[in-house]
Amino acid sequence: MKHEITMPVLSDTMQTGRLTRWNKAVGEAVKKGDALAEVETDKAILDVEAFQDGYLAGPLAPVDTDIPVRSAIAWLVDSKEELDASTDAQDAAPAVPQAPVAPPKPQQAAERTAPAPKTPAQQSVQKENPPPTVPSHSSPLPASPTLADGARASPYARGLAQELGIDLRSLGSGPIDSRAVLAAALRGPLPDLTAGPSYQMERLPGMRAAAARNMQDAVYTPTFQITARLPLAALQARAKASKQSLTLALARACALTVAEDPWFNHLWTPQGLAKRERVDVAIAVDTGDALLTPVLRDAARRPVKELAEDWRILLGKIKRGRLAPEDYRGGTFYLSNLGVFDVVHNFDAIVPLGAAAILAIAATQADGNSEFTLSCDHRVIFGADAARFLQRLRDRVADPSWLDS
Repeated sequence: MKHEITMPVLSDTMQTGRLTRWNKAVGEAVKKGDALAEVETDKAILDVEAFQDGYLAGPLAPVDTDIPVRSAIAWLVDSKEELDASTDAQDAAPAVPQAPVAPPKPQQAAERTAPAPKTPAQQSVQKENPPPTVPSHSSPLPASPTLADGARASPYARGLAQELGIDLRSLGSGPIDSRAVLAAALRGPLPDLTAGPSYQMERLPGMRAAAARNMQDAVYTPTFQITARLPLAALQARAKASKQSLTLALARACALTVAEDPWFNHLWTPQGLAKRERVDVAIAVDTGDALLTPVLRDAARRPVKELAEDWRILLGKIKRGRLAPEDYRGGTFYLSNLGVFDVVHNFDAIVPLGAAAILAIAATQADGNSEFTLSCDHRVIFGADAARFLQRLRDRVADPSWLDS
């Protein structure tokens, strides 16, 4: 039996995956769990595993191609005989281009278009039921929006884009549906590239594209910022003495503070506020090519040593490009630390969807203080709530005796 191998769906927002490598060739025997191929998602490069024993059969989807989720990328067959039959069928049915049709000679055309004489009865029927009007080849048909690189859009999306004046090429490689067109219309006008110098379009890597979409979506969150100068020298010294990462120590301090003020672990929804049962801290990590947010689960209640081991594993996955969706989704509080850049005295961060607050930490200054800027969803958190949060956090980082627990 021939079994379809499809592009997996690895996140709620994933519409396409980029096939980066085949680990197996057509005809190779595979075992259940073998990594057949590598796929680049919006956050990482993941393996496509064989779901049973068998033989890899073609045709294989081409490498370095964006493929819609759930589309076939290859096949598995149960036996060598089926593999041979599948290969023979592919070889026996090559693609044969259709021969061009020669234009008719003038005399033939005249003979073909000359109408036959009609009887009076036929003329009467024709008057009552006139034939449908066929547009002449001399007048061009209205062109529907086209996409570069063979990208796909639904007919309704094409019509909607034409009506709203949206260039479908600006929406990526597809598949594009009406929701993407409406979202583009709500985002407002795009920059006019014809007004500047010549340019070349570059494909946005999947991870950067995902970050861009997330930031665009987060714009609709009504936020405010509040900044405080906190003493960071004691926490830095304690983390160094304990051989712990300062970022991990800050994440633990935030988690303990959130646990004391559950408003910061709520999430606004149209149905009401969702109160989460644990504090999962997502930490922004810069890889040079992407912005990732690995999550430390239950960061307020688990021992620091356990969190440190989780953090080591997460950083290792990021280094290998193997961060899985369960590693970066579902943060309830976010932390962005740019303290390693001594030129950064303060900055604001955007509250991601799925959280009510994010804390931005700048570099420590000569006096041992650092500016902490808390961005909050104003539908959940008020100014006084944010001020009290920063007060408690100040007391916690000034006396970091909790770091060893």
